Amino acid sequence: MKHDVFLYILVMTAVTLAIRLVPLTLLRRPIKSRFLRSFLYYVPYVTLAVMTFPAIVDATQMPAAGVAALLAGISLAWVGASLFQVSAACCVVVFLFELVLLK
Repeated sequence: MKHDVFLYILVMTAVTLAIRLVPLTLLRRPIKSRFLRSFLYYVPYVTLAVMTFPAIVDATQMPAAGVAALLAGISLAWVGASLFQVSAACCVVVFLFELVLLK
């Protein structure tokens, strides 16, 4: 059992190093493909969205409150509100939504 933990850590270390070192060793010149560059440009945004979307819906007592806050946040961000304004408005939406519906 104890050896399994060390094996798991060794495999995780190898995979992490491979993910970081392979692009550095194989891609020595700038990427010229317009499609690949645009794809790589959006990877951080998609990753952030995939990690935060389930938390938005599951962090509230009612998933509908999370969805309402998400829609409010998207609409405020669309019209150019700052990050602080969007996050504060989302918190207020969840608070009011749960205050009204949980009574």
